[in-house]
Amino acid sequence: MPGREDLPSTLRRSPDKAQRTWEKTHDSAVETYGEGERSHRTAFAAVKHQFEKVGDHWEPKGHKGPSDQQAAGGGPERRAPTAGGVDANATKDHLMSVARKLDVPGRSSMTKPELVTAIEKANDRATRKARGD
Repeated sequence: MPGREDLPSTLRRSPDKAQRTWEKTHDSAVETYGEGERSHRTAFAAVKHQFEKVGDHWEPKGHKGPSDQQAAGGGPERRAPTAGGVDANATKDHLMSVARKLDVPGRSSMTKPELVTAIEKANDRATRKARGD
Protein backbone atom coordinates (compact mmCIF):
# COMPACT_ATOMS: atom_id res chain seq x y z
CA MET A 1 0.00 0.00 0.00
CA PRO A 2 1.89 3.11 -1.22
CA GLY A 3 -0.14 5.51 0.96
CA ARG A 4 1.21 3.95 4.15
CA GLU A 5 4.80 4.32 2.91
CA ASP A 6 4.30 7.96 1.82
CA LEU A 7 2.40 9.05 4.94
CA PRO A 8 3.66 12.54 5.91
CA SER A 9 5.09 12.95 9.40
CA THR A 10 2.32 15.34 10.46
CA LEU A 11 -0.20 12.60 9.75
CA ARG A 12 1.88 9.96 11.56
CA ARG A 13 1.30 12.06 14.70
CA SER A 14 -2.45 12.36 13.98
CA PRO A 15 -5.53 10.24 14.72
CA ASP A 16 -5.94 6.93 12.88
CA LYS A 17 -8.96 8.29 10.98
CA ALA A 18 -6.85 11.08 9.47
CA GLN A 19 -4.19 8.55 8.47
CA ARG A 20 -6.75 6.23 6.87
CA THR A 21 -8.37 9.13 5.01
CA TRP A 22 -5.01 10.19 3.56
CA GLU A 23 -3.96 6.64 2.68
CA LYS A 24 -7.21 5.66 0.94
CA THR A 25 -7.41 8.91 -1.01
CA HIS A 26 -3.72 8.82 -1.91
CA ASP A 27 -3.89 5.23 -3.17
CA SER A 28 -7.00 5.99 -5.24
CA ALA A 29 -5.38 9.13 -6.65
CA VAL A 30 -2.23 7.18 -7.58
CA GLU A 31 -4.41 4.80 -9.60
CA THR A 32 -6.02 7.77 -11.36
CA TYR A 33 -3.16 10.27 -11.73
CA GLY A 34 -0.03 8.26 -11.01
CA GLU A 35 2.44 8.82 -8.18
CA GLY A 36 3.45 12.39 -7.50
CA GLU A 37 2.41 15.83 -6.35
CA ARG A 38 -1.15 15.62 -7.67
CA SER A 39 -1.84 12.45 -5.66
CA HIS A 40 -0.46 14.10 -2.52
CA ARG A 41 -2.51 17.28 -3.06
CA THR A 42 -5.65 15.18 -3.57
CA ALA A 43 -5.01 13.22 -0.37
CA PHE A 44 -4.40 16.38 1.67
CA ALA A 45 -7.59 17.94 0.26
CA ALA A 46 -9.56 14.97 1.62
CA VAL A 47 -7.88 15.30 5.03
CA LYS A 48 -8.57 19.05 5.16
CA HIS A 49 -12.31 18.44 4.75
CA GLN A 50 -12.45 16.65 8.10
CA PHE A 51 -9.32 17.76 9.97
CA GLU A 52 -7.33 20.92 10.64
CA LYS A 53 -3.64 21.24 11.32
CA VAL A 54 -2.86 22.24 14.89
CA GLY A 55 0.84 22.46 15.62
CA ASP A 56 2.62 19.37 14.33
CA HIS A 57 -0.45 17.16 13.79
CA TRP A 58 -4.04 17.11 12.50
CA GLU A 59 -7.13 17.29 14.74
CA PRO A 60 -10.79 16.69 13.84
CA LYS A 61 -12.72 19.81 12.82
CA GLY A 62 -16.07 20.58 14.40
CA HIS A 63 -17.65 20.36 10.95
CA LYS A 64 -16.93 18.77 7.60
CA GLY A 65 -16.27 20.91 4.58
CA PRO A 66 -13.74 23.08 2.78
CA SER A 67 -11.09 24.68 4.95
CA ASP A 68 -10.17 27.65 2.78
CA GLN A 69 -10.92 29.51 -0.45
CA GLN A 70 -8.95 27.05 -2.59
CA ALA A 71 -10.78 24.04 -1.19
CA ALA A 72 -14.15 25.71 -1.70
CA GLY A 73 -13.54 26.57 -5.36
CA GLY A 74 -10.90 24.01 -6.19
CA GLY A 75 -9.92 22.69 -9.54
CA PRO A 76 -6.56 22.76 -11.28
CA GLU A 77 -7.51 25.76 -13.43
CA ARG A 78 -8.30 27.93 -10.41
CA ARG A 79 -5.38 28.39 -8.08
CA ALA A 80 -5.93 30.33 -4.88
CA PRO A 81 -3.60 30.34 -1.90
CA THR A 82 -4.28 27.64 0.69
CA ALA A 83 -4.18 28.16 4.43
CA GLY A 84 -1.79 25.24 4.99
CA GLY A 85 -4.28 23.12 6.88
CA VAL A 86 -5.67 25.94 9.00
CA ASP A 87 -9.48 25.96 8.92
CA ALA A 88 -9.76 29.49 7.55
CA ASN A 89 -13.54 29.08 7.26
CA ALA A 90 -13.87 28.53 11.02
CA THR A 91 -15.21 31.22 13.32
CA LYS A 92 -12.89 33.80 14.80
CA ASP A 93 -13.61 32.32 18.25
CA HIS A 94 -12.39 28.91 17.05
CA LEU A 95 -9.26 30.43 15.51
CA MET A 96 -8.59 32.28 18.80
CA SER A 97 -8.88 28.95 20.62
CA VAL A 98 -6.37 27.32 18.28
CA ALA A 99 -4.04 30.34 18.57
CA ARG A 100 -4.28 30.10 22.37
CA LYS A 101 -3.41 26.39 22.22
CA LEU A 102 -0.37 27.23 20.07
CA ASP A 103 0.53 30.22 22.31
CA VAL A 104 0.48 32.70 19.39
CA PRO A 105 1.67 36.06 20.75
CA GLY A 106 -0.57 39.10 20.12
CA ARG A 107 -3.56 36.94 19.18
CA SER A 108 -6.10 39.04 21.11
CA SER A 109 -5.65 42.02 18.79
CA MET A 110 -5.51 40.07 15.50
CA THR A 111 -8.11 40.05 12.78
CA LYS A 112 -9.40 36.74 11.44
CA PRO A 113 -7.03 36.75 8.41
CA GLU A 114 -4.11 37.64 10.70
CA LEU A 115 -5.02 34.74 13.00
CA VAL A 116 -5.05 32.33 10.04
CA THR A 117 -1.58 33.49 8.98
CA ALA A 118 -0.21 33.38 12.55
CA ILE A 119 -1.61 29.87 13.13
CA GLU A 120 -0.14 28.69 9.83
CA LYS A 121 3.29 30.00 10.88
CA ALA A 122 2.99 28.45 14.35
CA ASN A 123 2.01 25.12 12.75
CA ASP A 124 5.04 25.27 10.45
CA ARG A 125 7.35 25.97 13.41
CA ALA A 126 5.87 23.09 15.41
CA THR A 127 6.25 20.73 12.46
CA ARG A 128 9.88 21.73 11.88
CA LYS A 129 10.60 21.22 15.58
CA ALA A 130 8.92 17.79 15.60
CA ARG A 131 10.94 16.74 12.56
CA GLY A 132 14.14 17.99 14.16
CA ASP A 133 14.79 20.57 11.42
